[in-house]
Amino acid sequence: MPHNQFDKKSKAWSALFSEPMSDLVKRYTASVFFDQRLWQADITGSLAHAEMLAAQGILSAEDRADIERGLGLIGSEIASGKFEWKLDLEDVHLNIEARLTQLIGVAGKRLHTGRSRNDQVATDVRLWLRGEIDLIGVLLTELQKALLGVAEKNVEVILPGFTHLQVAQPVSFGHHLLAYVEMFSRDGERLSEVRRRTNRLPLGAAALAGTSYPLDRERVARTLGMVDEHGQPQVCQNSLDAVSDRDFCIEFSAAASLCMVHISRLSEELILWMSQNFGFIQIADRFTTGSSIMPQKKNPDVPELARGKTGRVVGHLMGLITLMKGQPLAYNKDNQEDKEPLFDTVDTLKDTLRIFTEMIGGQFNPATGQKEGGITVNAEAMERAALKGYATATDLADYLVKKGLPFRDAHETVAHAVKAAIAHQVNLSELPLTVLQQFNPAIEKDVYEVLSLRGSLNARDILGGTAPNQVRLQIARHRLRLG
Repeated sequence: MPHNQFDKKSKAWSALFSEPMSDLVKRYTASVFFDQRLWQADITGSLAHAEMLAAQGILSAEDRADIERGLGLIGSEIASGKFEWKLDLEDVHLNIEARLTQLIGVAGKRLHTGRSRNDQVATDVRLWLRGEIDLIGVLLTELQKALLGVAEKNVEVILPGFTHLQVAQPVSFGHHLLAYVEMFSRDGERLSEVRRRTNRLPLGAAALAGTSYPLDRERVARTLGMVDEHGQPQVCQNSLDAVSDRDFCIEFSAAASLCMVHISRLSEELILWMSQNFGFIQIADRFTTGSSIMPQKKNPDVPELARGKTGRVVGHLMGLITLMKGQPLAYNKDNQEDKEPLFDTVDTLKDTLRIFTEMIGGQFNPATGQKEGGITVNAEAMERAALKGYATATDLADYLVKKGLPFRDAHETVAHAVKAAIAHQVNLSELPLTVLQQFNPAIEKDVYEVLSLRGSLNARDILGGTAPNQVRLQIARHRLRLG
């Protein structure tokens, strides 16, 4: 094939090769149909790179102005859907560069001075992920606020607390929901830490060894906002590591996996609570589906699907770890496979957080100025369930300890009392005082306050406890934290 004919393929490396890439290999190696979502990050990084090249005297002011104008036009074309993405050009970077050269001529060819696609893509992914982490942080805040809203309305509602899915002790339903607020709060902290390590500049590492051009990498970092809390530029310090590192993708996926695990645990409880055997809550119809054969069914599809999508996100984490485990330094084509799992993890987590916020907290109605919908709580069903499992047995043991009995002896005594209550098919609080005194004569009439669900709840008035007073303090703390 004549050299000039092959050049028409527009490959960045075409002069070296004697035959064009096969169509099968093009499809196998191309990433443009999924990495095009990086276009804004690619243009942003290119603008910062061009500004620095001009400041360093590597690029003329005229070329820089043409590049800025051309990239602005390309951005408008992509945003409006008019941009033509070409498989022959393989990825987002070459598609944008080719269009830039088409628009502004030789100045477009100068943009790539001092950089490689290796450090370019590493920068693009970091810029894109930084923005997604910021958005996810906002969504996490909104979900926590939704949980706080339901918790605040149900501070006094008594829920059976479970261990081993057996009734253990009564807790405030609000207190139970605050456990998830704590989980999502930690998720936010983890993502903030991931963001800090993501927000470092690889650009300037070039292919793997740096470049002979006098680049000012710290200037680019400042332009792109890749700075620490003190405004100091954050630059990847080793060129080999800069182009091949995907720790930040793995870290994000790990944080996302933990967040989805918390969503999955909440989903499991919503599914159980909504079942007829529990009947503790209802979720709005728009988050459920019916059955094709059983007309009475209302299925909690959203929590079930979220529980399933957790496996998908955790699977992406395992995939990314496996992707990196055998790679020698520096960049390898394997790393093209980092994007689809990363993109899908981000999309899945964002969609899940959005839908759970509305499902739990309801949807804002402009006509009323209030949130409507959300989960509906059946307080009576919760309290009836708490009465079934001798949930105040520990309170009776504590009562006896305060009368001077060693806890292990008190534990044994209460076990006999529970056995008697089971035999009589009554709750502990329904046993006559004379019967209770047979187990220990120190038991007096005030024991019935201790054996009540409300008494048990109020007694746990300690930092982190389930007493309504403590729950309200925790709600106030979280509201202050979340703003």
